[in-house]
Amino acid sequence: MTEPTTTTRSPLRVVPLTVEGLDAGVEARSGSFLQLSSWARLKSEWEGERIAWVDEHDDVQGVGLVLHRRLPKVRRSLAYLPEGPVLPWDEVAEDPQRWFGPLVEHARRSGAFTLRVGCPSTARTWEPGTVKAALADEEQTSLYAVPADAVDASGSAIVSWLQARGWSRADDGPGFAAGQPRLTAGLPLAGQSEESLLKGMNQQWRRNIKAATKAGVQVRLATPETLREDVAAFHRVYVETAERDGFTPRPESYFHRMAELMGAPGSPARFELALGELDGELLAATINITVADRCWYLYGASTTARREARAMNGTQWFGIQRALAEGCTVYDMRGITDEIGNDDPHAGLVRFKISVGCDVHERVGEWDLPINRLLHKAFQLYLGRRG
Repeated sequence: MTEPTTTTRSPLRVVPLTVEGLDAGVEARSGSFLQLSSWARLKSEWEGERIAWVDEHDDVQGVGLVLHRRLPKVRRSLAYLPEGPVLPWDEVAEDPQRWFGPLVEHARRSGAFTLRVGCPSTARTWEPGTVKAALADEEQTSLYAVPADAVDASGSAIVSWLQARGWSRADDGPGFAAGQPRLTAGLPLAGQSEESLLKGMNQQWRRNIKAATKAGVQVRLATPETLREDVAAFHRVYVETAERDGFTPRPESYFHRMAELMGAPGSPARFELALGELDGELLAATINITVADRCWYLYGASTTARREARAMNGTQWFGIQRALAEGCTVYDMRGITDEIGNDDPHAGLVRFKISVGCDVHERVGEWDLPINRLLHKAFQLYLGRRG
């Protein structure tokens, strides 16, 4: 692969940024909710830092939230930009050094022993039909080995540049690696109608949505007046889901705090808790967050009671309808793994999200640059023992 063409644009500097400046920059560029100042406050075990890339006129060209995980005593940190920074990635691909160089120098001055970025730009895309065919092929075990329907030249150029300059992937390995997923499932909404979205779903999904409507499932949004009680009700169902599916649930306090921070007045993020009920009984619930023209499905929970009512399908469809009505271009159903073998437990999640009509996107993803190699290696050994 050829190196990206270097331009003669003026150099950039990384400077501190206000809360308002960060949030406005994320919203203006349809960046991830993980780059908002409220996310730093939610992740209280990390120390948040807000930065901007400015040109020679001090005009902001990009923004980023850096989360620092400090080592005790030495005060050195892992500096992490989850699904960030928020930059014009096509422009970055033309001259990555112009953007990454100032960031690395800033991280070094800040005492980081490792810099981790989570570049959200797309490298490859698989359409639902391609993934469905791969799932049906007994010889296929990894989506990475399946030819993609589209390859993004900018994303590929950034990957090539990072590989050539000492960065290493932080999101390799089986299952869900630490941090944010490299593969995400996104339902395209631009130019769609409810009818076309239903047509793009598989037959079982359409049947389940009809079943929820026929059973009388009612979906409502939590309001400021009901939020505390509704979060508690969601958490009870979420704990039941965790026990059934074998994962460790987050504490109820985490969701109260998320609702408070991500749904605060004036925030560029919109927090929505949707509750699917039948005869007043909560059967399913979802949490979605919207920033600009993108909606993320973050959490889902359902009970084992009255499964024939298909309340989760009805609640999911409610969220998709909401995103479409609000003018979102993508309903992001978050991460999947590459594992698509018939006997692999992660393949079920891939099937579920593809059945909704999602494309699969491989992001440029998470990359580490060791700044202090000794501390970086020690930290990797610590993570290995912990895992």
